[in-house]
Amino acid sequence: MLENLKLSDSYDGFLFLAEAARNPPVLRSHRHVELELNLVVQGTITYVVRGKRFTFGKRTLLWMFPAQEHQLVDRSSDAQYYVAVFKPDLIQAACRSNQYEDLKRSNWKGVDGVLNTMLGPAAFDLVTRTMDTMMVGALDSDLLNREAGFGVASAFSFEHGDPDALNAGLRHLLLLCWRYQLAGGASDAAVALHPAVLKALRVLGEGDWDGGLAGLARHCGVSEDYLSRVFARQMGVSLGRYRNSVRLGRFLELCRQPGHKTMLEAAYGAGFGSYAQFYKVFVQAYGTGPGATMKRRG
Repeated sequence: MLENLKLSDSYDGFLFLAEAARNPPVLRSHRHVELELNLVVQGTITYVVRGKRFTFGKRTLLWMFPAQEHQLVDRSSDAQYYVAVFKPDLIQAACRSNQYEDLKRSNWKGVDGVLNTMLGPAAFDLVTRTMDTMMVGALDSDLLNREAGFGVASAFSFEHGDPDALNAGLRHLLLLCWRYQLAGGASDAAVALHPAVLKALRVLGEGDWDGGLAGLARHCGVSEDYLSRVFARQMGVSLGRYRNSVRLGRFLELCRQPGHKTMLEAAYGAGFGSYAQFYKVFVQAYGTGPGATMKRRG
């Protein structure tokens, strides 16, 4: 799925700090014309790319190139990670010497997955301080997290109080991080996924499955017990937890749509079997009840 990040001509990209405790789980597989850079500040995040699972911890710098379909499938409850994207025009203008030529690619040569490297403590400190500085003048972090930076199922579009400073910072950030990537080298700690797991991820991530786990397993061509075991072993998270994460993301999307569904209507619309089940899952994910959290999200 080609995602429109809805960036106006005033911006060469965007940057925001995603936090699992505030950021809705957007778990559909997607790509975009912009180059994406993530830096894990705390906790872990997990992606699936080209049929493989990749889990990244603190100080990991990772890149998603424009041709790479990628799917965020899980995050630790304490996960915090910067997300930066760079428009093709910025890359073309900034990358003039040979050492930056590969940033112009639609995919990274020689890596069948996610290009990444672990930053040393000094490099990590410098990059995070650079990103922190670039956030001065940004929209409220609650708002950016609620909209996943670019606006999920809404008319929201990214803004910043000083576009020129942000654009200059993005250019510097891109070149700085690429130099660290080249110096650190690539790592590829991937887990190849069973076809049934990939099919379950696709079906649940697209939000077009409202049946039970037994029916999902039959749809994937395996037994329910087998699918549950292999999914948990390969993904590091249970099938039930993943399905609930997808439902939470759908719940938050429904609450933002015109018409303002009640939380009860949105919970059922997202696929939860009861309000009690929804409430329990919500508290586990966000630490507070939906009433207080949704009021804070405004």
